[in-house]
Formats: sequence, C-alpha cells, structure tokens
Amino acid sequence: MRLRLEYRAPYDWPAMLGFLAARAVVGMEAVIDGVYSRSIGLNGLHGTVSVWPGDGDVLEVELDFPDPSAVPEIIMRLRRLFDLDADLPTMQRHLAADPLLAPLIAEHPGLRVPGAWDGLELAFRAVLGQQITVVGAIRLAGKLLAQYGEPLRSSVPGLTHVFPRAAVLANADLATLGMPKSRGRTLSGVAQALLDDPLLFASGTARLLALHGIGDWTAQYIALRQLRDMDGFPTGDVGLLRALEVLEGERMTVRELSARAEAWRPFRGYAAQLLWTSSSRAD
Repeated sequence: MRLRLEYRAPYDWPAMLGFLAARAVVGMEAVIDGVYSRSIGLNGLHGTVSVWPGDGDVLEVELDFPDPSAVPEIIMRLRRLFDLDADLPTMQRHLAADPLLAPLIAEHPGLRVPGAWDGLELAFRAVLGQQITVVGAIRLAGKLLAQYGEPLRSSVPGLTHVFPRAAVLANADLATLGMPKSRGRTLSGVAQALLDDPLLFASGTARLLALHGIGDWTAQYIALRQLRDMDGFPTGDVGLLRALEVLEGERMTVRELSARAEAWRPFRGYAAQLLWTSSSRAD
C-alpha cells in the first residue's frame, strides 16, 4: 500500500535520516539510498514501512501490513516519528529571540525533533544508552532484538525481526546480554509497568519517574520524543552542555543550563534539538 504524508515546509530530511541512520538497530531498521525502512508490530500483527521524500511537501510511504483497519493508527505513529505536525514558525519565532539559537535556526530552518514508533522501544533505547555511547547502545539493542524479538518474513532487505513484546521482556534476564544487572532489572520493570498500565507512555512523566532506574533525563527524553512535549528537556545532558561550551566558549554547570533554558519555554525540547544538531550529536 502506498501512502503520502503531507507536511508544512521546510523539512530537513537529511537531518532526520541522519539521526535515524545513526541509531538504526540491525534487523529492525535499515537506511538504504535515502530510504528509511523498519519493521513494525501492532495489535499482535507484523509488517514493514519504508519512507522517503516525495515530490512536493510530502513523505512517500510503502506500507506492508496485513490489517487495513490499522492504517489510521500507523499514519498517526509515522507522523509522530517524523514530526510532521510541528509548528516550526511559532517555535522558531520564540527561540530566535536568543542570540545563541537564532543562527542555529537560520542554519537548519526545517529541523524537526525525531519521534518514536513505540514508547516501550524508545524507553529501552534510552535506558540502554545510559552511561555508554550511542554505538554501544545500538549494539546492545541489536542483541536484544536477536534474542527476544519476533522473526519477520519481509521483502525489505535487512529487516528480520520485530521489537520484542512487553510480556517477553518483563520475564527476561536481560543482564545476560552484557549489561549491569540493575539496568536489566530496570528494563524488565518498564516492560512490566506497561503491562500493568497500557497508558504508561501516554500520561506524562510522573508514572515513569516512579519506576526503578528511571530518572529525570530518561523521563524528559521520552516526553520529548514519544509524548511530543516540545518543552521536554533532559537537563544535565552531556551533549547539551558540550554544545553550549563549543558555541559560547565556556563550560556551563547543570544549574546554569537549567536557568538559561527557562527563557526557551515552552519549547525547550526544540532548543535542545538545535543544540544537539549543532554538535552533530542529535541525541
């Protein structure tokens, strides 16, 4: 099935694709010749999507999924993943009042904040990335997918598995994948929490913060990319502090960063994406 997803220009597809390519999990995602493809699971069924820029202000989507009634949900998730409904003029007008951010906006006028296909998947990515590099986190995610993911028959090269179900992850000994036992317990606890509360990733950060091993950084990161809270701001993020140091020539403390970001409300998350992109980290 072919779909067309419209957006309001401009749209920085190279930046979005670069973000996704740098974090592509082998077996679940692939970026080939400017096309992003991934496996998807929804309501117990599996399929694939491939996305690329079309002519005009649209993204083209090739969808292979067995249940046509799921198409509206899939479209909603894709619009969230690719941030197609962003109100760029409003956010940029507000943030351009800061002389630090104004040139970054001018340099990346179509920059979007990458979203997520699924809250559980995003939470696992965020927790796996705690205190290790992006490359290390993606490698761990690939091992998790191979061990616990569901096999997929697909005509799309490189897509072999679907992200594991929460019920499987809740009962798995994830420390055997090569991570600290405490982190494995956190991940299994997140999966169990989703089984207990299906709205876990749709109801703000309070429930997330109540979970073992989920701190403010992780909760804010999920708020930004899954809940689409453009004020979600992972205060204390090393990448933000590094970007500000490069741009301003001196190292900020976490408290100074938090104070500086007050002027960016209610779009601190978009400011963070600008800063991450300026240092080519885009985390």
